[in-house]
Amino acid sequence: MVKDRFKVIAAVHIFLLKDDQILLLRRYNTGYEDGNYSVLAGHVDGGEDVITAAQREALEEAGITISKKDLNIVGVMHRRAEEERIDFFLTAKKWTGDIINKEPDKCDELAWYPLNNLPENIIPYVQQAIENYQDGQPFDLYGWTD
Repeated sequence: MVKDRFKVIAAVHIFLLKDDQILLLRRYNTGYEDGNYSVLAGHVDGGEDVITAAQREALEEAGITISKKDLNIVGVMHRRAEEERIDFFLTAKKWTGDIINKEPDKCDELAWYPLNNLPENIIPYVQQAIENYQDGQPFDLYGWTD
C-alpha cells in the first residue's frame, strides 16, 4: 500500500524592477492581508513549472508578458504558515505591454515604489524576501522556530 506523501504549496512572487523601484500592489477584498502591500504573485498550478506560473500571474494580474529568459529566480523561502509553503521569488526588468490593474476586485493600488523607501505595511514575509534580495541572500526559512 502506498502511503500518502506530504504535499507542500508552491507559489511564485515577481519583483518587477524599473530603475531602483519595485512594483507593489495593495491587497483588497481578498480575506488575506487586505490593506497590505505585496508583489505580483500566485500559486503554482499542478503540471506547471515556476517560470510558467510567473508568466501566467504577470499576465493575469498586470496584463504584461514576460519572456522566460527575462525571469530570474533570486530567492527561495521555505515558509511555515498555517500550511508549509515554498515560495519562489523572481525578478523581471523587461516585459511587453502596459502595466494595468487586471484584478481591481482584489487589488486597489498598483504602483512603483523606491526600493530604499518602501511602505511600512508590506506583508512581512514579502518584506523579508525583498530584503533578502537586496542583501544577495538566495534562501531563507521563515516562520520556523528553533
